[in-house]
Amino acid sequence: MRKITKYLLLFLFAMLVTCVLAACSDNGDDSTADTDEGASENGETASEEKKVKLTIGSWRTEDVAKYEKVIALFNETNPDIQVEFNPTKNTEYNTVLNTSLQAGEGPDIFHLRPYAAGLKLAEAGFVEPISDINGLEQFSEDYLAASKGSDGEQYGVPLNISSTQFFYNKKIFADQGLEVPTTWDEFIEVNEKLLDAGITPIAMGTKEGWLLSLTHGIVGAGVLDGNTFADKLVTGDKDFTDPAFVESIEAMNDLKKYFPANSEGLGMDDIRTLFAMEQAAMFPLGSWEIPVVNELNADLDYGFFPMPSKAGNQTVTTWVDGSFAINAKSKNKEAAKTFLEFLTTKEFGELFVDEFKMISAIPGITSDDKLLSELSKAVESNSTPYYWVINFVSGDPTTKTVLETELQGMYLGEVTPAEVAQKLQENAETSFEPFK
Repeated sequence: MRKITKYLLLFLFAMLVTCVLAACSDNGDDSTADTDEGASENGETASEEKKVKLTIGSWRTEDVAKYEKVIALFNETNPDIQVEFNPTKNTEYNTVLNTSLQAGEGPDIFHLRPYAAGLKLAEAGFVEPISDINGLEQFSEDYLAASKGSDGEQYGVPLNISSTQFFYNKKIFADQGLEVPTTWDEFIEVNEKLLDAGITPIAMGTKEGWLLSLTHGIVGAGVLDGNTFADKLVTGDKDFTDPAFVESIEAMNDLKKYFPANSEGLGMDDIRTLFAMEQAAMFPLGSWEIPVVNELNADLDYGFFPMPSKAGNQTVTTWVDGSFAINAKSKNKEAAKTFLEFLTTKEFGELFVDEFKMISAIPGITSDDKLLSELSKAVESNSTPYYWVINFVSGDPTTKTVLETELQGMYLGEVTPAEVAQKLQENAETSFEPFK
C-alpha cells in the first residue's frame, strides 16, 4: 500500500511538472505569437497613432473623388498627416458648420464662404489667423480680400476664381450666320435673329433667385460698362437710384422675351439641360458649369464671350468663390497650416485645374482645356467684380437677397425697374457703410 502510494505521488508529481513545462512552453509560444501579431497590428496602430489626423469640412459633396487625389498628392511629401475630406450638403453646410463651431468642435480645416459671410466667423473668433503661412504673398490683394478680416489678418487661402459670362452654342451660331457680339447692340441683334429663327436665345429661368443676381452681375456689367459704375458704387459716390443703374434693371426686364417659355417655373437644372441639349443658344452662368455641361453632353461644341458694353468693352464678372481656413479650436493647427501651405503650391494649382476644371486662384496656372484656358486669360485681363457677393451680402435680409426677390416680382409684373432700384437702396442704407 505504501509502495502504491509512493508511486502514485511520483506519478502525480511527474504529471504536474509536465503540465507546468507544457504551460510554460505554450505560454511562450502564445506570447511569441501575440508579440508577432502585435508587432504587425500594434505596429500599424503605432504608425497610425504617429500620424496627425485632419478633417476638412466643405459644401462640395460632388468633389469627394477629386479631393482624394488632392490628399494623395499632399501625402507624397507629408505621409505623417492623415487627411479626411468630409463634406456636407451645400444647403445644410452653413448650419452644420456654425453649430459645430459654436460647440467648440467642427473640422480642423473648412471651406470658408467668401467675403462677409465667411468673415463673420472670423470676427466671432472661430477662425485661426494664418497671415504667417508661406505662399500667401503670391496672391493679389483682391483675392486675399475675400478672407481678410477688418483687423488685417488673413483667415483663408483663396481656392478658386469663379467667373460669369455668356456661354454659346457654336453650331447654332454658325448655322444662323451669327458672330460673337462685341457691343451691346450686337448682343441684342443676335438675340433678335435667334428669336426670329424660332430658337430660344437665352437659357434662363427666374424660379431661383440666385440666378437673377448672378445674371444681373453679367448683364449689368454690360449696361454699366464694366468697372466704370461699379468702382463708384462701392465707394458710395453712386447709388442704386442712379439712372444708369435703373437702366441695368430695365435691361434685365427687356431680356425676358429671349428666355424660354414659362421661365418663371424654370430652375438651375432646367436651364442647364436646355443649353446642354442644344435647345437654347446661350447660357449666362458661371465657370463652374463647364464640367457639369460636359458631363451632360460631351459632344457639345460651345464657347464663351465676355459681356460687351455699349462702348465695346468686354467684361467677365469675377470673385473668389471660397477659401480654406483653420478652426481656431483645432488641436492640430501646425499640421493644418502645412496643408494650407500645400494649397498655395504650383503642384496643387495644376492638379486643381486639371481635376476640378475650375480657375485656380494661384497666378500663372494654365489648363490643357482650351475653353478653361481662354476663360482664365479673360479673367486676368477683362474682369469686373461681382459686387453682389463681394459688397452687398450684409443686412437682414441682405441687399443681394432683396435684388433677387424684387427681380422675381418684376418678371411677374408686380414691380417696376425703378421700384426695384429704390428698394435696393433702402435696404443697402441699413448695412452698407458708404451709404449710411
